[in-house]
Amino acid sequence: WSPIGYETMHLNISLFLILAGIWFLLSGMTDPLLLGLGALSSALVVWIAHRMDIVDHEGHPIHFNPWRLLHFWVVLIGKIVQSNIEVIKLVFHPQMPISPTLTRVTATQESELGKVIYANSITLTPGTISLEVDDTSIDVHCLCRDYGDDLRKGELDRHVSRIETGRDHPVAEPED
Repeated sequence: WSPIGYETMHLNISLFLILAGIWFLLSGMTDPLLLGLGALSSALVVWIAHRMDIVDHEGHPIHFNPWRLLHFWVVLIGKIVQSNIEVIKLVFHPQMPISPTLTRVTATQESELGKVIYANSITLTPGTISLEVDDTSIDVHCLCRDYGDDLRKGELDRHVSRIETGRDHPVAEPED
């Protein structure tokens, strides 16, 4: 037996509450025996995850500010809708004026989780696909050169950094 630190205990308790809440919402069972079995199964999963040492800030990111996360989701959904409209215009244009290009954008996030969120956000946006992520940048395939220019402005990067740290990071232009 080894003592558990406050942070680990906090993560384990929040994981238990999330698992038990999801179990209750999906099952809808209110019988005391079934509620007890659901709580027991949630506790067992948390115990196994703790023993495997996989409960951490990246696997269970409760440290993100929920309001900044909500704001990010609104911004991302807006960008997805906007990009969908732009791609539809390109596809239905008689000359289909696409200019596929590979570009590198700066990733100012401090953690691997932040970089993954940024890369996945780029891929979710129609017309762009994240190809490779390294310590400071992401290689992106863009349907049009303009899409790469928009990414290099760093607006989406700043939003992801704001979720992660609560502050904006300056965006430097990477070399292509």
